[in-house]
Amino acid sequence: MICESARAVKIPILGMGGIVTPEDAVEFLLGGATAVQVGTASYADPLAVERLAKGLDSWCRSHGVKKVSSLTGALEIPRN
Repeated sequence: MICESARAVKIPILGMGGIVTPEDAVEFLLGGATAVQVGTASYADPLAVERLAKGLDSWCRSHGVKKVSSLTGALEIPRN
């Protein structure tokens, strides 16, 4: 839905739902989200946001990504 929403509107998109790992956040960003929201994961782990932010930083470094914002919409999904 993130990809479809990002194609349909010209406003920032907030990715929500199921973000538990840094890779989850990356998927939402690549699909077009400009930010992600961590909700339920915080109940199980009060430090989830901090853990995810550090993990996202690490993921970016290991993949040569200099700015997290460069991930937003970087995945090109062909239209049917």
